[in-house]
Amino acid sequence: MVYAGWIWTVLHLVILQQIASVLGCWWQFEPGMTWQWQLTSPLDLTHEVEMYDVDLYDTYKPQFDYLKKSHILVVCYISVGTWENWRPDAHSFPNSTLGKPLSKWPGERWLDIRSPDVKRIISQRIELARRRGCDGIEPDNIDAYENDNGFGLTANDQLQYNIWLSVEAHSRNLSIGLKNDPNQAAKLEKYFDWALTESCMKYKECDLFKPFIQNNKAVFHVEYVRNRSRGKRVKQMVCKHITKGFSTLIKLRRLNAWRLSCDS
Repeated sequence: MVYAGWIWTVLHLVILQQIASVLGCWWQFEPGMTWQWQLTSPLDLTHEVEMYDVDLYDTYKPQFDYLKKSHILVVCYISVGTWENWRPDAHSFPNSTLGKPLSKWPGERWLDIRSPDVKRIISQRIELARRRGCDGIEPDNIDAYENDNGFGLTANDQLQYNIWLSVEAHSRNLSIGLKNDPNQAAKLEKYFDWALTESCMKYKECDLFKPFIQNNKAVFHVEYVRNRSRGKRVKQMVCKHITKGFSTLIKLRRLNAWRLSCDS
């Protein structure tokens, strides 16, 4: 009965997705788009690119206004799979929905993505992105099932939640990207408008995102370096071998303004 219930839920989400795709007019990012990814402040607005990926909460109205007036698309970063103790809505999450901490990210804990309370709060975050003028969202931490999350979340739990996220975004005419989750990329490609993958070359996962390129959807790709002095050497190697059509950057893990691009 549980399995049958899950099938019905997915079918319901598919129907909603099809309705949204008919009525919606969200951005469909194409392969080869230029972009900048910065989640720190102050935001460097000097890069001549087609899209900026910025933090929903730490980007201020004058910066949004400048990007919009410059006809630059704005994607807003939101963690939809973890609790972050510094966010203004952190107090809204019931303790029962907070799982194990993320070992490399102090102040973060996995969320029980099956919880109606979690979905309600995440839906409010997506609505905030719409109100702030974001053209799309970058939903982070959507691979809890592959981590020690504290809830025993399954691949099916994640698949159902990720499809729900796409419906929530599209119902607000927001574009949405698949952030990592390479092992479900083939199943989720039809629900997402583009993908963002970190270190896919390092972990030999880039081919898993080819369905996006094959369906004329952008794949934004980052490989990391420990310090800027290694950037040019890593760029030469990465850009020589990266999958055709990927929009590739070399970045520091703190995701500040510094970047190298395979486009230049």
